[in-house]
Amino acid sequence: MIHISLISPAAKADSLAYQLAYAAQAVAAVRAGSALPQALAQIFARADAPPPARGAIQDISYRAMRRLGVTDGLLALLANKPPEPEALLGLLNCALALLVDGEEAGYDPFTVVNQAVEAAAISPDMSFAKGVVNAILRRFERERALLMPQATKTPPGTWNYPTWWIDRLKGAYPEDWQRILHAGNQAPPLTLRVNRRQATVEQYLATLAGAGMAARQVGPTAVRLDKALPVQQIPGFADGMVSVQDAAAQLAAPLLDVADGMRVLDACAAPGGKTGHLLELADLELQALDHDPRRLGRIDENLQRLGLRAELTAGDARQQQWWDGKPFDRILADVPCTASGIVRRHPDIRWLRRKTDTAQLATLSSQILDNLWQMLRPDGKLLLVTCSLWPQESEQQAIAFAQRHNAIRLPAPGQLLPTASAETDHDGLFYALFQKTGA
Repeated sequence: MIHISLISPAAKADSLAYQLAYAAQAVAAVRAGSALPQALAQIFARADAPPPARGAIQDISYRAMRRLGVTDGLLALLANKPPEPEALLGLLNCALALLVDGEEAGYDPFTVVNQAVEAAAISPDMSFAKGVVNAILRRFERERALLMPQATKTPPGTWNYPTWWIDRLKGAYPEDWQRILHAGNQAPPLTLRVNRRQATVEQYLATLAGAGMAARQVGPTAVRLDKALPVQQIPGFADGMVSVQDAAAQLAAPLLDVADGMRVLDACAAPGGKTGHLLELADLELQALDHDPRRLGRIDENLQRLGLRAELTAGDARQQQWWDGKPFDRILADVPCTASGIVRRHPDIRWLRRKTDTAQLATLSSQILDNLWQMLRPDGKLLLVTCSLWPQESEQQAIAFAQRHNAIRLPAPGQLLPTASAETDHDGLFYALFQKTGA
C-alpha cells in the first residue's frame, strides 16, 4: 500500500489545487515503485473525489509522467537540493508539466502557480513549503527562455525517457528511434473494436455520426474517436456493440483463424479484450487463463457486457496443474514483457523499468511458451504476442522458440512500431504465428 495523505476537507474538488495535490501523491507513488494506475486506484479509494475530479487528477498525473525528464531537469536548476518529501517533488513535477505544456495543458500560468501554492497549503505533508513552491514556479516563468534550453541538454530532458531506454531504441531502430519516442509521448486515442456480431464498421460510424461524434476507421474493426469520452457516453458500449481496444491489439484474434467448435486457450488473458474478440469471431470452447484470480473478474465483466461466455481459470501458464490434458486447437500467448510498446498509454513504465527487466521477462516468457506448446494439438496454431519493442522479447524470442520446437512459422505482422498519425494509430506490438507439425 502506498502512503496517502488526505487533503483538507475544506478543499473544493473542482479546484486545480485539489487535483494537483492528489496528482502529486500519485507521482510520488510511482517514484516509490508503484504503477500509476494502481496508485490512482488507491487514492480514489480513500479520497472522496467525484468523477470529474478523478479525470483531472488522472490527466495531470499522466502528463507529469510524460514530462518527468524535463521537469526533473528544471528542478535541478531551480532548487538548491531535491525537494522533500516526495509529494512536494511530485507537486512541482505536476505544476511544471502544466507550465511547460502551456496552452496544450489548458491552464494559464498565473492559475497554475496560484493553485500549486494552494495545493501545498491544503496538504498536511506540504503546507510548510508554500513559499518554496511559489518561488520555484515564479522563477521558472520569469526565466523560462533561459532555463528550457539548459534543461533539455540531456537526453532525458529532451525526450522524457531514461538514457538507457533511448540508447536501446537507437540500437534497435536506428532509422525510427526519434519517431518512436515522439509517438510514446503523445496522449493515446480512444480506439474501439466493433463487435461484428452486432454491426459493421460502416454501420457503427453512422451511429456515431448520428450522435454528433466524429470518428474514423483505423483498422479492419477499429474505430478511433476524435475526442475521448467516458465509456458510459459511447453509443452501444453498454450493449456490447463496441469494446475499447487498441488497433494493433485487434489484429491478434483474426490471426488465429478460429472456427466454430474449436477448443481455444487464451493464456495471460486479463483484462479480456482478446478473449472477447475471439468469441465475437466464432462459437468456441474457450478457456481464459490468468495467474491472478482478481484479474479474472475483469474478464468476466467484459464477457457479461458482450453476452459471451468462457471458462475462467486461475493458474500459472508455466505449469500444467490447471490443464485437463485435452489439447487445444488454438493458443493465444500474450506473454509477460516490459510493455515498452505501450508507453503512450502507460507513461510511468519508462521510469519503472530497469535494463535488467528485459532478460528476466524474456526468460519467463520462454518458459510459458515451452509449456503451452505441449498443450497444442498437431497442426494447431499458437500466436505469440508481446507489447514490447525490444528484440530480445520479440523477434529473438520467436526465432529461438521456433528452433527449440521445430515449429513452422506462418505469416504474421512481426514487429509493429507505435504510430500516431491521421491514417494509422496504434501501439507497438509484436506478432509471431506458429503451427505444430502433424503427428
